[in-house]
Amino acid sequence: MQIQFKKISEVLEVAFTALGAVGSVGVMLFGVWHFGLGEAWPELVLNLFYIACLVMVVMYYFAHKLTSMQFNYWSSICVGITIFLRDILFAPPLSIYPIRLICRGLSVVLLLMLTYFYARKEWKTYSKRNLWMICIIDMIIAALYHYDIQLEPVTEYTTYMLTEIWIRPTITYGLVACFVAGKNENNEMAEAK
Repeated sequence: MQIQFKKISEVLEVAFTALGAVGSVGVMLFGVWHFGLGEAWPELVLNLFYIACLVMVVMYYFAHKLTSMQFNYWSSICVGITIFLRDILFAPPLSIYPIRLICRGLSVVLLLMLTYFYARKEWKTYSKRNLWMICIIDMIIAALYHYDIQLEPVTEYTTYMLTEIWIRPTITYGLVACFVAGKNENNEMAEAK
């Protein structure tokens, strides 16, 4: 089995993402089982898209019949759908109204950035700064959700909510790491020719 990336740092970034995301998705699937499908069905839908992203990261990592363009396109679609579902269409009720507005606005910006950066045909022209901005905005959204949830009374849902809000930034970090590493590999191959 051939591995897409050769540098230890790239392998560790993808491994960190995979372990963190698999653990988080596992906790959320347990939450769906624990609370029942009637209450937790939105989490199950989100987890299906997260699992699809993880499968694509593994397929891309092991260079298994998934080109960079396919990886780029389908992972962008999955992350975009989760942003639309979790942060815009079924946004969690936040107790602080300004935080709710900031999160909603950043989610729209994140969706527009994904559309602009990842959906273009010439995705290899992106800079690392463009890719990391997507990850940073996603982490800011998660941090604001985390802050608001910590201010509310603790319930049995709190742990699951805190786990769920950090799944997507973890996956986004892995996707960006794959894009950057894939771009570096392509540049090295072009220079060798």
